This record gives sequence, C-alpha cells and structure tokens, in this order.
Amino acid sequence: MDSLSSINIYDILHKQDNKLLGSDDNSIRVVVGLDFGTTYSGFAYCHISDEYNICSNDNWNGDVGQLKTNTVLQYNDEYNNVKLWGAPALVKRQGRSRTRRQKNSENNKPVELFKLHLGDLLEEFKPKLPVDYKKAITDYLREIGKVIKEIINTCWPNIDFFENVLLIITVPAEFSEKAKAIMRICAFDAVLIKEKYSTNLQFTTEPEAAAIYCMKNLEGQNLAQPGTNFMIVDCGGGTVDLTIRKLLSHNQLGEITERSGDFCGSTFVDVEFIKYLRKILGDEPIDLLRDNIYGQMQYLIQQFCKDGKIPFTGDDPDFLYELDIRETVPILEQQYVIDDDIRKTLDNDEWIIEIDFETMKSIFEPVVQKILQLIKTQLDNAHETCSAMFLVGGFSESKYLQKRIKQKFSSQVNFISVPTQPTAAISRGAAIYGLSIRLNDLNNIGNDDNMKCVISSRVLKYTYGMKVIPKWEEGDPIHRKIYDDRIEKFDCLATRGTKMDINQEITSTRLPYCSEQKSMFFGLYYTEEYDGTYCDDPGMKLLGDFSIDLPGSGIDRSVLLGITFGKMEIIATAKNKQTGQSYKTTFKFNFDD
Repeated sequence: MDSLSSINIYDILHKQDNKLLGSDDNSIRVVVGLDFGTTYSGFAYCHISDEYNICSNDNWNGDVGQLKTNTVLQYNDEYNNVKLWGAPALVKRQGRSRTRRQKNSENNKPVELFKLHLGDLLEEFKPKLPVDYKKAITDYLREIGKVIKEIINTCWPNIDFFENVLLIITVPAEFSEKAKAIMRICAFDAVLIKEKYSTNLQFTTEPEAAAIYCMKNLEGQNLAQPGTNFMIVDCGGGTVDLTIRKLLSHNQLGEITERSGDFCGSTFVDVEFIKYLRKILGDEPIDLLRDNIYGQMQYLIQQFCKDGKIPFTGDDPDFLYELDIRETVPILEQQYVIDDDIRKTLDNDEWIIEIDFETMKSIFEPVVQKILQLIKTQLDNAHETCSAMFLVGGFSESKYLQKRIKQKFSSQVNFISVPTQPTAAISRGAAIYGLSIRLNDLNNIGNDDNMKCVISSRVLKYTYGMKVIPKWEEGDPIHRKIYDDRIEKFDCLATRGTKMDINQEITSTRLPYCSEQKSMFFGLYYTEEYDGTYCDDPGMKLLGDFSIDLPGSGIDRSVLLGITFGKMEIIATAKNKQTGQSYKTTFKFNFDD
C-alpha cells in the first residue's frame, strides 16, 4: 500500500513503558532548523550544551558563503535518480551553437517549485512536473539531509542522528494539516526520521520561526517587554506569510491573530516579467522556449533577477534594464520569433528590450499590492497596537518592496526593519524553537517552569469537529435520516479564531451505539467557517479519521477523547473512563481531495 494512502502519525502507546509520545531520557543533543523553501532552502544547527552558538550552513557542494541553496533537482533521463541538486542543478547559459548532446540534455529540464503543490493554489500556478511532487520533495529532503548528517557527524561523531537530533521543519502559515502530514511522510521516506510518527521531527510555521529570531531585535528599540505586539512579514520565493505575536513573560510568544499568507513571493514577480515578454514577443515564442529549452528560459529569469528585479529600488526614475535577447536567449531570434512585424520591431531595436522605471513598477505592482493587502488585513484584525514590523526572507531584501511597505504603514507601525541575515531568519528561528522544546518528553511541551516552549499559544485557522450520528429528531431534514432513525451531523470541537495554548486539550466523551460494538470510528472535519451543521456543508473537508479499540460489551463503555489543536500537528488520545485504560489510537489522514 502507498504510504500516503493511510498514515499512522500518532501511534499513541507504541511502547507501554515509555512516556506518552516521549523518548528516552536526555536523548536530544542537537537541534536542526530546516527551512525548506519554494525557491531556496537552508538549515541551522546547534548543540544543546552551547545554545548561544547557532550555526547556519554556508557550504553547498563546495560553494562557500551562501546561506541557502536552490530548491531544484536535476534527474537522469528516466527521472528516477537525482543527478544534481541545489545550485548545480540549474542549467547555465548556453551559446548560440549547441552540440547534439547539449540539445538532448535540455529535454531533461530541472525540477523546481514543487513545494507549491502542497499549497491551496490554483492549478494554473502549480508547475507541471515530470515527476510526482511528493517524490520531488522526498528526493530533495534526502539530498539536503545528507549534508545535515555529514555536518553533524563531523562536528559530533558520537551523535546518533535518529536518536539524538531534533529536526524542526518550517512550513508556510497557510499549509493545511494534510500538507504537514505529507511533509512528515516525505521526511520519513527521505530517511530523516526513523519512524513516521517520530517526535524527533516537529514543525513550526515560517513566520513563527522568523518571529522567534526577531525577538532579540526588540531589545534595541526598548520594546522587549511583556505586552509588546510585533508583526513578522516573511517574504519568500513562493509565499508571503504573516503573523502578529505578543511578547510574554519568560521570553515566550503568544499569537494574537490567525496566521495568514498568500502565494505572492518573489517568483510571482518573475511570472509578471514573463507576462510582459509575451506582450513584446508573442505567446508562441515563450511557449516554445518553456516547452523545448527550459534551461534557457530559466537563465533568462535568473538574469532578470540579477540585473533587473534585485537592483530596482524605486528611487531612480532613470532606471533602465536592458534585456539583450541575442546575448541571453539567442534561440528566440534564431528560431522562435517568426512574426514578421515583431521581428522587424526587434531588428530595429537590435533585439534589446528596454524595461524602464514605470515598466518595472508595473511588473512588481500585482505582487506588491497583494502583500500590502495582507499586511493591512492582519493589522486590522489585531485590534491592538502593533509596535514593530520585521521583514524577513529572501524577497525582504528587495529595496523596492521595503520602500512600499514603509510608505504604506510607517504611520501605523513605529518600527519597520529588516534584521541581520534575513534569509537565515527562518532556519535560525526554527533552531531556537527546537532548543526550547528539547526536553525529552515532547508531548509535555511547556510544562516545565525551567524550560518553557518559546511558543505558548496559537490561533486556530480552522473550525474542527467530528461526525456524530445522533437520533433523528423533529425539525431535522427528513432526507438526511439514515439507518436506525439516525442522522449524521457535525459536532464542533474547536472554533476558528480561538487562541489555544499549545498543550490545551479539548476533551469529549463518546459512547458506543450498540452493546456489541468492538470499535469506534470518528471522522475529523474542518472548515474555514466558524461553525457547521453537517459534514457535507460547503467548504467542509475531511481531515482524517480515528479508529478506537473498544473491548468488552455494553453501551455504557464511555471513552474520553482528547484532542490537542495548539501544536503544529493534531494529537489525539483515547481513554476508557471506567477502567482508566488508554487505547492505541490511530489517526489516518484523508488524501482524496
């Protein structure tokens, strides 16, 4: 069976003599924060005995000095095995004369942007891939995992990776439970954890990790005091994620608004750039370039980023980016542009496309407007003063984006800043988060006064509930009556927008429907609405199901279900209220939608 069709994430009592979801005493020695990004990825690491010495990896295949490498894969001709990954997988510029071997190799284009398939994104924005996106994610995690293991082995030869390393993977704020479950299985298949449900893998959101990293920056502004609210705007390659955090006592952070995010990262500026070229060159040449020689299209975008997007500040009205088609993508002139009028115009311009100040602004504008709206909505929803705003992620280094955000919000937020090493903010923040939960019993995060988790609460993005089958009553729709005069309904357990402490457990008592029932089966549903009546209401989705063993007989065998929503992954337990016996509870994620 495909491991993705039925996932046992939390095998609650897999070892009766161990603590619930715990591990052996003093097992965690090293923490790794992995920022698996849409366009770039990186990681930071630290030994718990030296928690102030967090190191960011800056050596990728011998290329020293970069804090991240490209989230790109190059496969063999059959797309079975990875030949190259990271920056080396990018196809470089090719000259006008290409050998047959070069032409053949171009058919096997790099695989990139596969992380976008995990998001709730329109299909038109998801890249077409020659491999299943889950395979690409797994293969990339395996390759970057080799680097992580090599560094840990070099620094600490006696460390057992699967027993002594706590891995924190960051995910976008808008990722669903399903997306996180897929990430967990990919990490397992990539040999980053020994068991699917291993607590040596934890998740945190990208803006959450960035907020942790930026906490220290409040000190210099005399804002490092309980009650201070600050916003993190994580501007990545694919997504922009936001969260507003409240600084609490003991250097803890609480969440005061729902995390939000959208697909408006820097790659969508590249999309607008290609749209602009279509207006100049026509659709057919761009389609031919994309479909036949993807490497050169990729190189075209790289040159735009290097010479156009990154240098653009919005301050110089004389800004001009000259795209030399003959130099950058000669195949367009040689073969692909066949329209006589277009060729005549380009010949007159010596095949140079000029992108001036106003044109570059228009290329940025759709993306910038989305980001500004995200920030405005988040500030409006806070209903409290936001004292600071930190811009992190690779796109945050755009001077133009910084300028527009400051112009728009400097009157509302006193301190808007880009911290040191914004590209490493997420991985370093994830490592700090991991250090705060490094105690052995990861299920009891935050219970030790001497070592509290830096994240104390989260605001739910969805409303959660279970399918129940009570007796049909007068007033219920007659067409919904099923067997034994019952009806299927949605029983709300937790409402969207509710602040949940990370250890806060929602409990519910359940009884069997018949005396000889040997198990209980419950479906867990979620919706973006604030409540629901039926499990087939518009927008209602099945997250997964619980299967609970029910020994004995009788209808008085009450079971206490406990579900923890505040953690990054939902945890479920079951307990017989009469005997006190805990049951092995499985949680199977639904991957059908």
